[in-house]
Amino acid sequence: MNTKHTRFIFVTGGVCSSLGKGISTASLGLLLEGHGYRVSLIKMDPYINIDPGTMSPFQHGEVYVTEDGAETDLDLGYYERMTNARLTRKNSVSTGQIYHAVIERERRGDYLGKTVQVIPHITNEIKKRIYDVATDDDLDFVLVEIGGTVGDIESIPFLEAIRQIRHDLGVARVLNVHLTLIPTITVAGEQKTKPTQHSVKELMELGIIPDILLCRTNRPLSADMKSKISLFCNVSERHVISAVDIASSIYEIPRMLHENGYDAIVLEHFGLAPTELSIPAWDSFMDALHDPQVTVRIAVVGKYISLQDSYRSIYEALGHGAVANRATLEIVRIDSEDIEKKHKLNVKGLFQKVDGILIPGGFGNRGIEGKIATVAYARKNGIPLFGICLGMQCTVIEFARNACGLEGANSSEFDPATEHPVISLLEEQEMIETKGGTMRLGAYQCDLREGTKARALYGRESVMERHRHRFEFTMRYRELFEENGMQCSGINPKSNLVEVVEVRDHFWLVCTQYHPEFKSKPTAPHPLFVGFIKAAIDSQKGKGAGSE
Repeated sequence: MNTKHTRFIFVTGGVCSSLGKGISTASLGLLLEGHGYRVSLIKMDPYINIDPGTMSPFQHGEVYVTEDGAETDLDLGYYERMTNARLTRKNSVSTGQIYHAVIERERRGDYLGKTVQVIPHITNEIKKRIYDVATDDDLDFVLVEIGGTVGDIESIPFLEAIRQIRHDLGVARVLNVHLTLIPTITVAGEQKTKPTQHSVKELMELGIIPDILLCRTNRPLSADMKSKISLFCNVSERHVISAVDIASSIYEIPRMLHENGYDAIVLEHFGLAPTELSIPAWDSFMDALHDPQVTVRIAVVGKYISLQDSYRSIYEALGHGAVANRATLEIVRIDSEDIEKKHKLNVKGLFQKVDGILIPGGFGNRGIEGKIATVAYARKNGIPLFGICLGMQCTVIEFARNACGLEGANSSEFDPATEHPVISLLEEQEMIETKGGTMRLGAYQCDLREGTKARALYGRESVMERHRHRFEFTMRYRELFEENGMQCSGINPKSNLVEVVEVRDHFWLVCTQYHPEFKSKPTAPHPLFVGFIKAAIDSQKGKGAGSE
């Protein structure tokens, strides 16, 4: 193993989940880049699944897809949005991957008859995954977020591995950050340190002494509170940092942590002189975020609306597009299954006060007719519509039924016996028996047709975009669709598959088979989201929307 000068920062969490390890890890990455360093980030998840690709969005939130086609935890989305790190499947590690690799070696006889054990075989594989990222590029820092909560039985091998790395490389190359909760008793308004004390105690029992405590709290810690935590947790008082709840935007967090000295303390630990922070593109984004000129209301019609993280990248990309248009974004979340069951496919009242509609991806036939009814309303009333993945497929189905006269048209995913399968499974997908990691995944080329909205918005002839789907537009219907006003404005040159469709006589109706939200960043908003929000604002002003 040769990691040269690379330094390692391990981020653990205690007391409870959802404290914001992913955001704080990404924020530190942004700050370190702002001091001129090159970083990469790894998410280590203790679940036994190989990856989250087969998990329900209700269980785990969205599945984020990297350029090379890895199905990963949504935290990698935060890493890519907030830093310049190039992430691949190497940056997402699970217990399932670790055990799978070790067991495969055992079956081949690679261990030469030895008893295979958690220590050293499992921990060595975890360490190898961390070092592999460090040796891939000339990196100054590798930030590793350990998923779950200290005390979870599943996390123990990962914690043991990072304990060993500190032992192997020494304090000068390794920093341990522990994110914990300082709850406030509502009646008394009193902050309590005991949960943090117990969490740190449990971490120390595993041989890990935190260098920095990030204390999630609803208000800044007083000097007395910091002193108390310092004393009981064996951490320097200056290294007890208030990670205060942010009510407005998560993008405030990097500056908040910087103002609390987080990045300076990290650099000092490694013997690096703190420089002046320089993040001009981020600061420009924040200036625009704080200076909106208009409000825009976007309806997101999905199947997993009840869990905020199910469409995390969609919501973030909409926000980026809104800031680029100097707009305050209001999202109206509508469950497509409610459209079917509660509203009996009567959507008129649902969308009268929205400026645009986005239909995101998903799988299965639950709520599909609700999405199709939404498409019909938006198409007939000139409301800007953006369909992504399943959203595009529902748009194609609606157009086939109501504009092309193909009665009963459907996707073969929802109705295998349909007479008009305008969305269907590719032959190579029909042969697949396993579900995990077998879809069309990762970046594929899309050539954009001249004279289309998509071409104008991108300003380029060809783009690379990320996919996660099995079913495709059925090519034998392309000519019929074109004749009736839906043009295929983006095509994959290698497979000739349809990537983008748009309706010619509609103010703004653009749908993609790929997931543009995965490539949108605050400092580089995706052009389709910028264009969609602009169309929604123009529609609000009366320039686009028609009447029923």
